[in-house]
Amino acid sequence: MTKRKTKFIHEGKYVVEVDVELIVDETEWSPYLSLEEACKLDKIKGALREGNLKAAAELANVYELHPIVM
Repeated sequence: MTKRKTKFIHEGKYVVEVDVELIVDETEWSPYLSLEEACKLDKIKGALREGNLKAAAELANVYELHPIVM
């Protein structure tokens, strides 16, 4: 069985919102990501580290963080 989950990844001044599919079963590892989903997250992280927002935005919603000064 699988279920959809929204993950947030923070890298530098950016945060991405990406939907992933988790595998749910009776093992102790459950729930877990498929290899394809894990590679997608790694690709997004790598793109953010390189400053390639276009590549990250093709796979996820990208947001820029700004500090709040009080």
